[in-house]
Formats: sequence, C-alpha cells, structure tokens
Amino acid sequence: MSAPAFGFDLLASDGAARRGRVTTAHGVIDTPAFMPVGTAATVKGMTVEEIAATGAQIVLGNTYHLMLRPGAERMARLGGLHDFMSWRKPILTDSGGYQVMSLADLRKIDEDGVTFRSHLDGAAHALTPERAVEIQGLLDADISMVLDECTPFPASEAVAAESMRRSMRWAARCRAAFKARPGTGLFGIVQGGVYPDLRRESAAALMEIGFEGYAVGGLAVGEGQEIMFQVLDDTVPALPQDKPRYLMGVGKPADIVGAVLRGIDMFDCVLPTRSGRTGQAFTRHGTLNMRNARHMEDTRPIDPECPCPTCALHSRAYLRHLFQADEMLGPILLTRHNLHYYQQVMSGLRAAIEGGRLGDFAARFALDEARGDVAAG
Repeated sequence: MSAPAFGFDLLASDGAARRGRVTTAHGVIDTPAFMPVGTAATVKGMTVEEIAATGAQIVLGNTYHLMLRPGAERMARLGGLHDFMSWRKPILTDSGGYQVMSLADLRKIDEDGVTFRSHLDGAAHALTPERAVEIQGLLDADISMVLDECTPFPASEAVAAESMRRSMRWAARCRAAFKARPGTGLFGIVQGGVYPDLRRESAAALMEIGFEGYAVGGLAVGEGQEIMFQVLDDTVPALPQDKPRYLMGVGKPADIVGAVLRGIDMFDCVLPTRSGRTGQAFTRHGTLNMRNARHMEDTRPIDPECPCPTCALHSRAYLRHLFQADEMLGPILLTRHNLHYYQQVMSGLRAAIEGGRLGDFAARFALDEARGDVAAG
C-alpha cells in the first residue's frame, strides 16, 4: 500500500488560530499539536505505548545525537527510526543545527556548513546542509528540517542579518538536496533574531524556495515571552495559510496557548520530560514541586481532574517519597503525567478552535494559571 501524499488541511479557524491536520507517510497529526522530544530515539522514561496513550501523534528525534550514536547509516540498515524505536506514527527530526551551535568552542561555522567535535569523544565531524538532509532521509523522518544557524540572543541587527542570510542560502541547498519520499516533507526555518524586517525577509526567502511547512526558529533562547509573542506577531502573518507552522523549542503551556492564538500549529519542548525528571509537575493551576515537604502526607493525586494513570493510581505523598528516595519510578510517573497534561492542553485548544470559543478557553487558562500553586496545593 502506497503512502499518502504529504499535506496540510485547514479544518477550522478562530481569529488567527487554526485547527488543522497534517498528513504524513506514517499517519495524521491533528493540530495544534505538541511533539514530545525523543532526542536519542527515546522519550526518556516512556515506552512507545505510553507515549501514544498520552494522545501524542508525533515525536521528535535529533539529527545531531543520532548521527553520533548509533549513526545514520547504521540506522538505515536497521530499517530507520520508526522500526528502530518501534514508533509507527509520524516522526519529525530537527537538523541538529541548534545542538551544534550550542557547542560553542567546539565548532566552527562557515559558508559550507559547520565543523565540530563530538561532545561524546571529541571526534571531528562536518555537518553541511546536504549532509543534514541526507541523515534525516536515512532516519526515514516524515518531516525533515533544514540546517540553520540559531542566532544567539542578544545579537545586533547586523549579526542577526548575516546569520539569517547564511541560513537562507543553506535552506536553498537543503531544498535542492532533499529527496522526497511519499508522505514526507521538508520545513524551512525563519530566522532574523528580534528584528521584524529580518524576519519578514527570511519568510519571503523561504517562500520563494518553497517548502512543505515553515518553522519559526531562534526563539525561547532568553528573550522572554513578551518579545517572543511580538516576533510571532511580526512573522506569522508573512507565512502561507496553506502550510503548517511550527514554533521550535516552545515551551511552557502559557507560551503554547499564546502562540496558538497567533497562528502556530506545531510545538516541541523538553520541559514536560525534563521537569518530570527533576520533580516538577505541570497542572492546570501551574506547577508543583513534588520534592516539597508539604506533600509528605498528602493523599491527593497531583491533579484530581487529570485522567492520566499517575493521577489515577498514585498520591502526592508517594511521588514525593520516590523522589526523596531517588527511585527511578518517580521521574517515570511524573514524566507520564506531564506529557498527559500537555496533550490535554492541546486537545482543549483544538476543541476550542472548532467551537469558536478559543477566547474563553485562553481567558480561563490564564485565570487558572494565575491562581497558581495556592490552588494546586
């Protein structure tokens, strides 16, 4: 049976917010969507069955980490990332650019691409736009990302412009190198720092090249929510209506709600899983620190309204005990809860857009978060 063509259907809208559906080789993605981060072919502490049970329809893998270990060619010999991790739903792979850029003294950027030394063993590697796309093809990603330079914050307008324009030249090379397979797509990434004219120039350059989707990169790097939302206000209207829009590396639940209001369709972030490993629980009333002594004899679940298995079966007191005792089950249970919570937020957003009541949803969400830990505790 042949794979369906890659595509995006806009099903409903409410203001700038969109309810859509992305079709890929390995299934559909209902948007707005949140992608759990499975950097090294695993969402830490979760089986693929547990990931699917949260409501997730797509996960994210990382080119940088997978090219180093186990290696792209080996992954291809093993059947690709879907077979390797037994995840039969869509996968998006980021290009590895952000991870390479974060190596600082261990990498060098020039027009050809990036040369760097592995954080694992110090071995030298080169990542060009062509190689980044090739690796993602070997991984059998449903959605591949262009190689880009993540502009640091703060950066002068001149620095941001030089970085963005190099990324646009890399994007054209990625497009030329991309070997489309049925049901797969390549997304361009808008850069330009916090400068509206540069963001619009970047969006126009990507649209001239032509991609199956468009991402907004270079945010959630320290600029704060207010600036991030202003960049989205300046950028999203310049992107095509008939293609999915992906905000990379974002974010907290309030960031996601605000970005959906501005027309973003797809998100990824390490927060729900990383927080799950460090004892932070996300709830409709903000966050809870499960290491806090006030949970010592609290028999309530993290969130009485949450349908996840962690909340159905375990008390705050038990979770605190697990973290205090350094038992691995604590991070596993809390990661499971956090991912369920994020998917509940996304499901609520989709239903609100369909029903034309996103404004009410966003207002209630903000009110609940403002009540914070007092209400949650």
